[in-house]
Amino acid sequence: MGDEKKRVGAGMSRRTFALGVGGGCALLALGALKAVPAEAQVRPPGGQDEHRLVAACIRCERCVEACPRGALRPAHLEDGIVTVRTPTANFNEGWCDFCEEENGGTPLCVAACPTEALVLAPDATTEATIIGKAVLIRDWCLAWYRDNGCRFCYDACPYEAIELDGAGRPVVVPDACNGCGACQNVCVSQKEGSYAVGATSRAIIVVPESEA
Repeated sequence: MGDEKKRVGAGMSRRTFALGVGGGCALLALGALKAVPAEAQVRPPGGQDEHRLVAACIRCERCVEACPRGALRPAHLEDGIVTVRTPTANFNEGWCDFCEEENGGTPLCVAACPTEALVLAPDATTEATIIGKAVLIRDWCLAWYRDNGCRFCYDACPYEAIELDGAGRPVVVPDACNGCGACQNVCVSQKEGSYAVGATSRAIIVVPESEA
């Protein structure tokens, strides 16, 4: 009987050890994932306080579903484990006009958020609510590296945040830009036959204000 108890005790000890090692590895893996820095994200209106958004967002994706222009998507794993499924800009597919036509200038994503992860000040205006800033990558821009007179981004900008230089090439005016994404949405630099060598995105993109 004593030997049986010893065998049972030894078995339990080995199992406990194995579970402990497995749990430790899992915790180390989770810690490693958390240690991976998240990519800075361009957030919907009212979501520019990154810490508050990530803490308050319950990943319900109601804001993504509410956007009438398809300008939002859930963040992916490669954007950072902590931010997965939080709302981020999708300006290749749409742009943000603050739902001017659909809701009188009050973004539907903000109205749909159940936790105030997205919240605007009562006196917030479209022009003063900075989603991000447009950045022009001249090496990939058709107007700059091909000198072909492309001006889609200039024509699309509703805030006069893009000007044309003396050669008719687009130049971003940062102080006038609120990051609506209209320029990125219409950029044709990545269409078939238009790729610049090394291009990994469109030639004009919206980035977080801190990275502009």
